[in-house]
Amino acid sequence: MDRIREAFQAGHKLLIPFVVAGDPDYERSLDIACAILDAGADMLEIGFPYSDPLADGPVIQAAAVRSLKQGTRLVDCLRLVRDIRARSPKPLVAFTYVNPLIQYGAERFFAELAAAGGDGVIVPDVPLEEAGEVASAAEAHGIQFVPLVAPTSGEERVRAIVRAARGFVYCVSSLGVTGERQQVSRQVRELVDLVRKHTDLPACVGFGVSRPEHVREIAEFADGVIVGSAYVRRIGDAADEGRDPVEAVRSFTRELKQAALGAMHPH
Repeated sequence: MDRIREAFQAGHKLLIPFVVAGDPDYERSLDIACAILDAGADMLEIGFPYSDPLADGPVIQAAAVRSLKQGTRLVDCLRLVRDIRARSPKPLVAFTYVNPLIQYGAERFFAELAAAGGDGVIVPDVPLEEAGEVASAAEAHGIQFVPLVAPTSGEERVRAIVRAARGFVYCVSSLGVTGERQQVSRQVRELVDLVRKHTDLPACVGFGVSRPEHVREIAEFADGVIVGSAYVRRIGDAADEGRDPVEAVRSFTRELKQAALGAMHPH
């Protein structure tokens, strides 16, 4: 069953939140993930914490550190996928760096991710030259390889990158690392158009998307909107202040979902 394709065929723009596995601890990260999906998210991206997360800004790096301090390992991340899958039928996409993936063994990683009920993988730092190898290892186990393209990629590179793509293409809305930004870059609409020129796969936009108005704006032209740091910050703040992070993410998800649906049916 292709859960990712089915999600995009539902006829609305997808809201795809991102959380870090094991943040602030295993049990709460499971409850947070399920609350997000129950509150209307269409798919969930699960960051596997890594000690050197090059693509991530300070908010997600801090979450990775919190999770690693709890002793979260790659096997725990895979167990989290399995535990979420037991409670939700929605697509689950692993976000991992290439180094832990290779150390664990690509074949073993994708076999176990598939067995856990995972649907896709994002590897932000895999070079184009090695992407084919990772993508084919993923495909052998029914895992969709979701590549990243950036405004600086250029048409030739975009064409080459999307060739290995499955599931959808992740369009990076801004340069640099992940993090919340004030506004959406104009270049991202052009990037989505460029991706669509070279693939029929859905194009989703992430990096720096943090507010309902961003979601509404992006949902006008992209197939899905990925929101990461804004979720991770809410989880960290709630945990620091002794509040329930589950409630924080649930209400935020409902707000963003309304914005995504609002883009489809402008008043």
